[in-house]
Amino acid sequence: MFKITFIGAGSLTFTRNFLSDLMTYPEFDGSEICLMDIDEKKLGMMDALARKMIAQESLNMRVHSTTDRREALRNADYVIITIQVGGLDAFALDIEIPRKHGVLQCVGDTMGPGGVFRGLRHLSVISEIYKELEEVSPDALVLQYSNPMGIICRAVAASSSIRTVGLCHSVQGTSEQLAQFIGAPYGEIDYWVAGINHMAWFLEFNWNSKDAYPLLRQSYNDPEIYGMEPVRFDLMKHFGYFVTESSGHASEYYPYFRKRQEQIDELVTKFTHPSTDWYGFGRTAGALDYTRNERVADYYQFFEKQLAPDANIPICRSNEYGVRIIHAIETNSLLRINGNVTNNGSIFNLPKEACVEVPCIVDASGIRPCIVGELPVQLAALNQTNLNVQELAVQGFLHRDKSLIYQAVKLDPLAGAACTLEQIDSLVTEMFESQAEWLPQFKS
Repeated sequence: MFKITFIGAGSLTFTRNFLSDLMTYPEFDGSEICLMDIDEKKLGMMDALARKMIAQESLNMRVHSTTDRREALRNADYVIITIQVGGLDAFALDIEIPRKHGVLQCVGDTMGPGGVFRGLRHLSVISEIYKELEEVSPDALVLQYSNPMGIICRAVAASSSIRTVGLCHSVQGTSEQLAQFIGAPYGEIDYWVAGINHMAWFLEFNWNSKDAYPLLRQSYNDPEIYGMEPVRFDLMKHFGYFVTESSGHASEYYPYFRKRQEQIDELVTKFTHPSTDWYGFGRTAGALDYTRNERVADYYQFFEKQLAPDANIPICRSNEYGVRIIHAIETNSLLRINGNVTNNGSIFNLPKEACVEVPCIVDASGIRPCIVGELPVQLAALNQTNLNVQELAVQGFLHRDKSLIYQAVKLDPLAGAACTLEQIDSLVTEMFESQAEWLPQFKS
């Protein structure tokens, strides 16, 4: 039986879902679960939750929790990474410093100054994780969930031999959403999606094997549906295809939506559905404010309720790919996912070294990316604007070259639309100074 290690096990959404997913497969009974986090309080609560779930389901899974990362990684077959270096303090700096300089981010964890510096912080830790894996578990498969996906996966592919796939739920989540928009049962749709993380494109979207894009374009005119995803529908209107990341998030990746405060004020009025509250209906700092005001309190309330002696913990399978991948490998079952992998020719008109999000086939032989061919030229062009930023950020990290980080932010579509080159210099300097404690690789 295998050992699965969770790094950043205090993550409520991911770890809770993964534990439940593991328990839906009878073949996994008897496996070893190792939970690792630097926050002892959160780790203790997650350990108690895991043990209660195992007892409730009368399983023989073994749980071990530790703050010792190297020990957690030792002899691991699978490693799930869900870390957030610097926590809310660093997240706030990612948003507030750029805002002071005119870059108005809604989420700020993938692109923009926030995404670049989150990537640098995470790589300062993740690069050490990979070094330890090379020593204690060189055959492990890493299921990498932390953002910014593209920057992290590109960097580890360039610097380590450890097998890795980057995973996100935006493809499966969007496919479920699109089925609802056109009134189709989810089991009757199929799709073919490719691009880069948070900017992958539904190249095909079918209902009972017939093109469903005409129905999707009609839904653009439904005010309730449009109010859920105004940015994504506008992108589809202008570029022809639906993109995978939610509208508040997506509004940061292009130069069109949030250059000035008055433009954001207008954008906010387009978010009319309650489901968009998690990013503040597109407002600057929307995701940060929601996390501070809602998710922190919800975190501890969840554990209080679930750990009550008479509480029954629901066990059901989520739409996350991680445990499904483990099952496909361990049982030699065929599975198709969308994974973040090195391109190597999957998408002909994107760089071969880039991290791309493409369909992959999984079985006992591992994870094999599919050949997509050429993206429509306009979609490849949009992807490339983000890949430029990612590549400079990665090279800046790998070579410890601050000048490349300045250039990465200067090439960012939103930062470039909102700021002069000199303003970006000031912004990046302040980001380096404020986040120095999490960026030891740049202390020289």
